[in-house]
Order: sequence, then structure tokens, then C-alpha cells
Amino acid sequence: MADKGVAQAENEGAAERQRVVLRGLLVNVVLAAGQLAIGVIGRSAALVADGFHTLSDLLSDTLVLAAAHFGAQAADEDHPYGHARIETAGTFGLSLVLVGAGVGIALHAADALSAPARLTRPDFLALAMAFAAIGIKEGLFRYMRRAGLRLQSELLHANAWHYRTDVFSSIVVAVGVAGSMMGVRDLDAVAAIGVAILIVRMGAMLGWQAMRELVDTGLETEKLERIRHVILSIDGVRTLHLLRTRRAGGRAFIDVHILVDGTISVSEGHQISEMVRVALMRHISNIADVVVHTDSEDDEYAATNARLPLRAEVLKRLEHYFAGIEAAPAIESVVLHYLRGKIMVELRLPLDLAPTAAAARALQAQFAQAAARDPQIGFVHVCFQ
Repeated sequence: MADKGVAQAENEGAAERQRVVLRGLLVNVVLAAGQLAIGVIGRSAALVADGFHTLSDLLSDTLVLAAAHFGAQAADEDHPYGHARIETAGTFGLSLVLVGAGVGIALHAADALSAPARLTRPDFLALAMAFAAIGIKEGLFRYMRRAGLRLQSELLHANAWHYRTDVFSSIVVAVGVAGSMMGVRDLDAVAAIGVAILIVRMGAMLGWQAMRELVDTGLETEKLERIRHVILSIDGVRTLHLLRTRRAGGRAFIDVHILVDGTISVSEGHQISEMVRVALMRHISNIADVVVHTDSEDDEYAATNARLPLRAEVLKRLEHYFAGIEAAPAIESVVLHYLRGKIMVELRLPLDLAPTAAAARALQAQFAQAAARDPQIGFVHVCFQ
């Protein structure tokens, strides 16, 4: 039932992300048409360039819309970790669109500067459109950023900052148009180049962040320290090691090894690891999944147990070693502990086999001596119950 609730919440979040992007896309359609039309009528190369920049936003919004849709799909057999990386790939694609748009605008403006006779003097209509674009783009930035924070979407957050660069570019355009109107004829084209530089810079930054995520760069040091603090606060965790993290679409995956008492039961060890998982999901934001490996000793530095035999082989050896001990058939259970490169054997026998402390010590000595010939057995301990 809980899984269904999570899935429903994720589906609702995906639908909301799509609505947010679609609203931004529709606003950009109107804005681009206005910038291009008035840029031509008002004779402003910078405003026309900004209009083409807004047209590139339409492509990027479409890309974001597709990424938000496919990235929210649930995990399946071919994608056991979900489809969140589609959102990351979408962010990287968005960065390429930005860089391409910036380079195109710069080349167009440079071409205009190389032919001064082609430079024109914008009129007041172009200046008014430039200021209107500033207000519209700032509104889109604030709307998209709030939605990104509310829905915990890195893609919406990235798109919001894309709109913020649009604000700066429109400011530069306004300055260029105003300067040209006051007699500095080439300032309009220079403003277009300034717009291009801002666009390329933001595109490169988004691309770098997305690439870091695609190559599984871990979380920031501050967040890793918070993760360690939460893990070590769980009762039964002695220490931790091999902490690894990665991102996917703004959400994080955590893998960690925890060290617990090597003599506790499997179920207690599992309970401790489950409490670690629950605590991390509860106290650390944007965690998609946590995998906890429970260790009985620090296998990062301790002697390896990989060469030690498993239960069936150990029991076969013990049966051979204990063949001459009269009490051996009465063994009720055998508990094995794999610690420090050795097998620690715990035998459980009926209490009536050891009516006195001396009898118990004698049986302990018999079993321990019989198994002492095996170099892979560390010790044998007999419990009477």
C-alpha cells in the first residue's frame, strides 16, 4: 500500500512538472513572436537576437517536457533504478542548446559589426519591448524556481536558471538599444555579443553539472557528513565504511557498509541495517534508495574470509573430528561465526549432559581438542541449554 502511495505521488509530481513547463513554453511562444516582430519593426539587431534566443527556449522547453515525462516513469525490468537519468540527459541536452544558441547569436552580431553600414538605430518601440521582456523572463524564473523547489526537480531548477540568464540577456539588450538610440550605433550589436557570452556560460555550467551526474560523481562533502552522522546515530552500528553515493535526476542513491557485533543474530543485523535505511530516507532529502551491507568486521582492512568453507563443508569436517566423542550425536545445533579469517564454532548440547561444572569443562575440552587440528577453525565453544 505504501509503494502505491509513493508511485501515485511520483505520478502527480510528474504531471505537475509537465504543466509548469508547458506554461513556460506558451509564454515563450508569445514573447518570441513579440521580440522578433518588434525587433524587425524597431530596427534592433540585439532584440532580434534575443527573439531567436527565446525561440531556442521553445526547443529547450520541449526537451524539458519530454525529459520530465519519461524521467518520471517507474522502474522496470530494463531500468531497475528507474528513468531519472533521462532527466539528467535532458539537462545536458538543454546545455548544448544554450551553447549553440549563444554561438549563433555571437556570430550574427560580429557579422553586423564587421559591416558598419548595416548597423541601424533602434526606436523607442524596441526599447519598450526589451524592458517588457525583462519583466516577463524574471516572472518565469521566479515561477519555475518555486516549482522546482516544491517538486524537488533538478530539471525545473536548471530551466529556471536558464530563464534567469534570459533576464540578464534582456537587460544587456535594453542597454544596447538605449545606447544605440543615443547615438552609439554599434552598441546594439555589442549587446547581442554580450547576450551570447551569458548564454554560452550558463550552458557550459549546466552541461558540466549534468556530466558530473552522468559519470556518477558523489554527493557534496557536507551532505556526506550528514549521512555519516545519521548512520552512526543508530543503535548497534559500531562504525561505517565504503560509503558511496551518486545522483540520478536530482535524487541520490546511497550504498554503505555498517559494522555490527559479529555475534548477534542475522535477524538483528538485518533490523539494524533496516533502521539505517529508514533513518536516511527520513532525515536526508531527495534520497531515492539506500543499500546497506551489514558486516561483522571491517572487511576493508580485516583478513578475508573468502577462502573459508561454508556450512555443509564445515559440518562434514566436524562430524569427522567428533566421531570419537560419545556426546557428539546429542549436538542440537551448530552456530558458525566467520571472524578474522577463522571459523568460530558454537555447539549447543542438552543441559543434562553436563550435570556439574567439571563435566561441562571436560566436554568443552574434548570438542575443542578434536577440532584443533583444523587450521581454519579458530575455536569451539560449547553451550548447554
